[in-house]
Amino acid sequence: MKIKLTICLLAFLNFYDAQENITYQKPSAEILKLADYDRPPGVLMNNKKDWVVFMYRPTYKTLSDLSQQEMKLGGLRINPVTNIASTANYLNNLKIRKINDKNEVQVKNLPADAKITYTSFSPDEKKLAFTNTTAKGVELWIVDMETATAKKITGDVLNANLGSPYVWYNDSQSLLIKTLPQNRPALIDSSKDLPTGPIVSTADGKVSQNRTYQDLLKNPQDEKNFEVLTASEVYSVDLNGGLKKVKDQDMYTGLSFSPDGNYLMATIIKKPFSYIVPLSRFPITTTVYDIKGNAVKVVNEVPLNEIMPKGFSSVRTGKRDLSWRSDAPSTLVFAEALDGGDQSKASEYRDEIFMWEAPFTAAPKSFFKTKQRYEDVNWTNDHYAVVSEGWYDTRNTKSFLVDFNNNESKIIEDRNYQDVYSDPGKFNRVKNQYGRSVIDLKGGKAYLIGDGFTKDGQHPFIDEMDVKSLKKKRLYTSNLKNTKESIIDILNPSKGEILTTQESPSLYPNYFKKNIKSNKTETVTHFANPFESIKDVYKEVITYKRNDGVTLTGTLYLPANYDRKAKKEKLPLLIWAYPTEYKDKNTAGQNTQNPNEFTFPYYGSFVYWTTKGYAVLDDAAFPIIGEGKTEPNDTFIPQLVANADAAINAVDQLGYIDKKKVAVGGHSYGAFMTANLLTHSNLFACGIARSGAYNRTLTPFGFQSEQRNYWDIPEIYNTMSPFMNADKMKTPLLLVHGDADNNPGTFTLQTERYFQALKNLGAPVKMVLLPKESHGYQAKENILHLLWEQDQFLEKCLKK
Repeated sequence: MKIKLTICLLAFLNFYDAQENITYQKPSAEILKLADYDRPPGVLMNNKKDWVVFMYRPTYKTLSDLSQQEMKLGGLRINPVTNIASTANYLNNLKIRKINDKNEVQVKNLPADAKITYTSFSPDEKKLAFTNTTAKGVELWIVDMETATAKKITGDVLNANLGSPYVWYNDSQSLLIKTLPQNRPALIDSSKDLPTGPIVSTADGKVSQNRTYQDLLKNPQDEKNFEVLTASEVYSVDLNGGLKKVKDQDMYTGLSFSPDGNYLMATIIKKPFSYIVPLSRFPITTTVYDIKGNAVKVVNEVPLNEIMPKGFSSVRTGKRDLSWRSDAPSTLVFAEALDGGDQSKASEYRDEIFMWEAPFTAAPKSFFKTKQRYEDVNWTNDHYAVVSEGWYDTRNTKSFLVDFNNNESKIIEDRNYQDVYSDPGKFNRVKNQYGRSVIDLKGGKAYLIGDGFTKDGQHPFIDEMDVKSLKKKRLYTSNLKNTKESIIDILNPSKGEILTTQESPSLYPNYFKKNIKSNKTETVTHFANPFESIKDVYKEVITYKRNDGVTLTGTLYLPANYDRKAKKEKLPLLIWAYPTEYKDKNTAGQNTQNPNEFTFPYYGSFVYWTTKGYAVLDDAAFPIIGEGKTEPNDTFIPQLVANADAAINAVDQLGYIDKKKVAVGGHSYGAFMTANLLTHSNLFACGIARSGAYNRTLTPFGFQSEQRNYWDIPEIYNTMSPFMNADKMKTPLLLVHGDADNNPGTFTLQTERYFQALKNLGAPVKMVLLPKESHGYQAKENILHLLWEQDQFLEKCLKK
């Protein structure tokens, strides 16, 4: 291994000495053929499942797309010219058809050079709204489904800086829109201004647990620009473009009608702003108005929230999760913490849930208390609701069927939410008379759709549950051979009609209508496989054991022409993984991989390299377990190494690989994993780490699933940090990062400083910063160059 590593180091260093000032490159023909493909359309169906919308978008963005103007304020990334998120992904074409027709119809009169987003059916599902972004702003358009014709409703005056700028009225004849204020002030360009004073922040002595956030406000100029960019006026607009003002200018972050359409709830952002937390924790005021825009009641006021108790099950005080009850005309539902929001405080009940009927003159009524943290409530169109609660430290989730008529509740789910084998599934949902999504409950029966993971493989299912006895009856179990079936919807329970997708490693996922009583199937979509060149690649989910007995899995790929019987050629192996924390060995060892899943290569995958003669172990299980009072990260490094050792040995025992030619890679926390594996083991010849964090003292108030702060456990933060152990790292490493990373904790600085440490300590390392890229990469030029960099790196380290 030492001789092989020396050869790899020499090849690595010789190759990269003169490669610092290169232009964009493209990968080899085998990889380029897979990477440069035409993306099949996405599918949108209405609730009735009688219309199918085919949504087309470019396979990749371009550098030009990423080079638009951008302001980073309060956690937002905004294009100040077009007034929509600079990170928005756009469709460029729409086609539609009736679900029972054979051919899709091109939507006529779409905008030229369309940049479509925020698609939404009208309540009566006869129209489809969308926004189009021009060079100057955001327009509202409507598609008439019967005529397949698009029509522009407004000019490019919408404000989408805080998300979707419109919501449908219940009558489907008009929409509520957020527009740019007519007296909008100019933005401040302070880049050339001399400062008028220092930036001053003060701590008041209260303990908090704020993680590292990106794109925060930094100065008074940022505050003013944030206010300018988020302020809107609110209008109603009919389908002919007629406008009527509803509300004056303010920073509207949420607009929603009551189910009966008689009330409008509006949430606005207030001052003071913060320089240490994003806008989600700025002060807000929520007011309910009547349909004419007259104030009925201020229903919530939340102050600036810069102080949070420690722990993932801690929450802020006051009303939370304020929303309309789906099965009532105009009733608000919310939760309030009974423990001050602090999970460390002992409390018999953690949260209380209230209902508050319009016009809100009476006090809210309590209807349930949770012993763990409230998660959500799902309504039926009867006198039942399903309330869910959970607790992070134990990974427990509970669901209760609440009967309002009899004022009683029954537990219908109590399990570790990471225990996928015991997952009962999710209730099938329908639209009620208000057009709101509710649990489908008819004749005392509800229906559950489950993923169906078992120790023997995946078998999706449909269960019928009697809400009085809670007894379940299995109506359907998917047992298709060599095919993965996913149940999307139950179209008609009495007739046995369901909507599914079916796929295999070489067959692209397509939609099917199926009758589970007659077993007849009708094809809905006919998408072809865009990756024909790897359709014959061998694919298998392998199962193996870690040294402590924990069961592990991974999806193994072998080149299409590899002779698995003779095994004469020992292949280099590429492992791609991402660590996951668990609280017990049983759930950590469960298998959620399906060998019949379509093989979809993308820039974050090593599967491309099967065309270059590599074996690939994709999505290798890397559980990090902490049982009882022990936290997973207490033994992070030894568990990490044990996972890697087990994976390599498992593939080696099959006789396919050369153990001296193994590489590991990962993105984000997987990059952190990669750096640690190269630092603390000699299992790998090289590694690829993309967009990771390597110095945990720069994320001192927790990271990933770690709730404890640096001062609680400094030795663990230091031991887990590759930066702190950079002097031990001697294995070739390719570091990649987007130079505009927007993910909390993975600042681009993390890679830059780690590279500097490794370089100065003599480690064989190369750093590639991809221009304009955030945490995930989007520009075609960058992605193709990334694949080229990885290909060159792997060829030099594993093939020479």
